[in-house]
Amino acid sequence: MSRFGLKDSAMATDLDMVIDRTGTASVKLDACKAVFGTEDVIPLWVADMDFAAPQAVSDALTQRAQHPIYGYSLYPETMFTAMQAWFLRRHDWAIKRETIVMCPGVVPSMHAAIMALSEVGDKVIVQPPVYPPFYSAIKETGREILINTLTLTEGHYRIDFERLEQCAASGAKLLLLCSPHNPVGRVWQQDELERVLDIARRYQLTIISDEIHADLIYPDYCHIPLATLADDVAIVTAVSPSKSFNIAGLGLSCLVVNDLHHRKAINAAFERLHISACNPFSITAFEAAYRGGEQWLNDLMVYIDDTRRHVIDYFETNSLNIKVTGSQGTYLLWLDCRAIALNDEELKSFFINKAKVGMNTGISFGEGGSGFMRMNIAAPRAVIIQALENIKKALN
Repeated sequence: MSRFGLKDSAMATDLDMVIDRTGTASVKLDACKAVFGTEDVIPLWVADMDFAAPQAVSDALTQRAQHPIYGYSLYPETMFTAMQAWFLRRHDWAIKRETIVMCPGVVPSMHAAIMALSEVGDKVIVQPPVYPPFYSAIKETGREILINTLTLTEGHYRIDFERLEQCAASGAKLLLLCSPHNPVGRVWQQDELERVLDIARRYQLTIISDEIHADLIYPDYCHIPLATLADDVAIVTAVSPSKSFNIAGLGLSCLVVNDLHHRKAINAAFERLHISACNPFSITAFEAAYRGGEQWLNDLMVYIDDTRRHVIDYFETNSLNIKVTGSQGTYLLWLDCRAIALNDEELKSFFINKAKVGMNTGISFGEGGSGFMRMNIAAPRAVIIQALENIKKALN
């Protein structure tokens, strides 16, 4: 039990309920005009959910809001113990308190880590198609991008280890690993992670592992935190309850940094920027999610998995020339639309103007993304079904 008296609570929200987000200044809804040129699309793009957060989070925020002073805040020890207990229970990862660095979101922390652990001009490896901020974090900090494109064989993405070793041998300083991978949905297995670690070990690579989707794993798959497999490789792991519990707008995450020197360097980078993540509501939600949101997450993943299966079956049974690839984790589906035989601009226009569905273009994720689209299925089932029917009608 936390200082707010929170216990684990079962899901009180009906995931089939469509919640009107109008007037909440949500990026997903209110940026459609800017992104797609029209508001007349079903928004299945930016990676947040159209579900109410766990009741435990809402209750904790309501209780905190009733105290009328919202001043500078500290990180309470109960917040750290809730997080540590979560990762030990769910991922068999015993995180030491001193290795945790709090930060205002995964993207800012990635920028800070790159600045702290490399120099201008250093080479940083990325494995596209991948989350676009991986590229901007390297470019905007004056580093050089090295590309190791994932290979797609028979609907299954793999790491090109031969090319990865070539990148490492060329003098790369850092590797940005996305695990589970956004957007292709791969949950890397232990043998794959061991090979990554072996290359890092031999070429003294530091790995920044974005594991923000670690809790969003489908049956038959298991996320393995990279840091649990090695203590002789410098690993910076980014984690957060933001994706798991739909609280991304509250902007609080953390880095788990196993190397003391690197930890000091990252803390110094944040101090130079005068960045503080100590928002009293973010802190409250962070703890409440890890302490009281487990049953909600369990129920959510059953629901999302059912939706995923429905989407896959729909494309197959209706012969729509669209295939779902990867699909082992995250609530983001990677749609192979290459059989539709449109170029990327035509494909984007087709989904916006004909199907009236707003999704992320695959090409925006870099090499290997051409001909693909990313669909966010974290929405009530009726919304997803309507989007599928729109796509079917447009194709027919």
